[in-house]
Amino acid sequence: MDSHLRALPLDFGVERKQSMDHFLRLCFFFILATSLLVAAAFVGPAECIRRKRQLPGGGEGGKGGGVEQFKYSAAACRAHTASLADFGGVGDGATPNTAAFRAAVSHLSQFASDGGGMLFVPAGRWLTGPFNLTSSFTLFLHRDADIKEWPIIDPLPSYGRGRDGPGGRYSSLIGGSNLTDVIITGDNGTIDGQGAFWWSQFHSNKLKYTRGYLIELMHSNQIFISNLTLLNSPAWNIHPVYSSNIVVSGITILAPVHSPNTDGINPDSCSNVRIEDCYIVSGDDCVAIKSGWDEYGISYGMPSQHIVIRRLTCVSPTSAVIALGSEMSGGIRDVRAEDITALDSESGVRIKTAVGRGAYVKDVFVRRMNLNTMKWVFWMTGSYKSHPDDKYDPNAVPVVEGISYSEVVAYNVTMAARLEGIPSAPFTGICVSNVTVQLAKSMKTPWYCADVEGVSSGVTPAACASLADQGAAAAPCPFPTDASPMDGFQLQQCTYTKSSDA
Repeated sequence: MDSHLRALPLDFGVERKQSMDHFLRLCFFFILATSLLVAAAFVGPAECIRRKRQLPGGGEGGKGGGVEQFKYSAAACRAHTASLADFGGVGDGATPNTAAFRAAVSHLSQFASDGGGMLFVPAGRWLTGPFNLTSSFTLFLHRDADIKEWPIIDPLPSYGRGRDGPGGRYSSLIGGSNLTDVIITGDNGTIDGQGAFWWSQFHSNKLKYTRGYLIELMHSNQIFISNLTLLNSPAWNIHPVYSSNIVVSGITILAPVHSPNTDGINPDSCSNVRIEDCYIVSGDDCVAIKSGWDEYGISYGMPSQHIVIRRLTCVSPTSAVIALGSEMSGGIRDVRAEDITALDSESGVRIKTAVGRGAYVKDVFVRRMNLNTMKWVFWMTGSYKSHPDDKYDPNAVPVVEGISYSEVVAYNVTMAARLEGIPSAPFTGICVSNVTVQLAKSMKTPWYCADVEGVSSGVTPAACASLADQGAAAAPCPFPTDASPMDGFQLQQCTYTKSSDA
């Protein structure tokens, strides 16, 4: 039996897997068929799904799994280890393990200054409520894991309220605040948020508080999340906020494509972020960069900056592959995205903002995108109709400038671009080069542009007049050549050895 961490908000015994299995089969066959049709132009969408490996001595049901030792890669190795089974955990899919998780983390926290601690979750189905991590700590999932109980916590100060409604929000499944050196990894272990209940409550307007996320780390430094599968989050999947020096690598995120707000990875008021080799099927943006909402984000004043996104594969029929905003009131700058593949998604890159947001989105560089079946390749809007309340400042006008797109190939597209700035503050410094868009149907105006300024070259069909054509011989749009802050990050080869630290 695989280990499985699962969130069950109401009923411990209900699996709710049939609809998800059906969805995954449909998704697989869709991706396979589409990939065969466009194989010459696409990187395979399963490029970053890791093959599961059986750990030595893998067992079942939370008996410790028989695992005595194995090797793994992580940002840091730990001197002290323990198994969840050592703290009374039972991975039978029915026994609550919240107390076991919390006791294990509390116990291992004593080793933060003595080489750190690692909690191993062996094979089994682990039912648990939310729990917080500690510093100098690794959570390692053998294969999978499970949840109940969602306590109420305060809204984020840069948002002023919950996103689903005024007031507080439910705690995230795996959380932590003011931490340093935190690793969440595994052998492609699964964390299942059992989101169907939450989506139903959201659609029925029955929620009193904002839904929790699967992973949320706040005010933290040195975060490494890798080699996991995240399923059916109630809302966002991975949400680092007010944090820095973050790597998210080798993550698979799966949710029904019409599930509400199941964003994949959302760095929020974060600096020095590296997202790479991830595969996301989502009901919302695959990656969304944020930094606070209207007057609350302006007051908090913490930007998202120095962010790298590489080798991302995305399926999101109702949202963007990469979104910037709409909550961007602390500012967003220096974002670099490259080698992006998307299938059946609403837009390739979307910038969302509005009067009242203030701040800026600037110095955004995107290159080498391969897209198939899109509504828009590029989408910008300065009139996003969403505010936390009516107290926003109508004079807080955002600045959008220095946006570069190059080396983009897109097939079966409804419209090449919809670029709508703000009349009093046009979006400027837009550069589009070496872009080929194959429209699903011929249309007279494949580009729509209003209140934007910039240049283009080597674009088919030709861009709008406000992106002045510089000719095919013009230099391509810029992409930074200097190293990003997280480029020097390297993994260590570690060994887990079952110890008596518990």
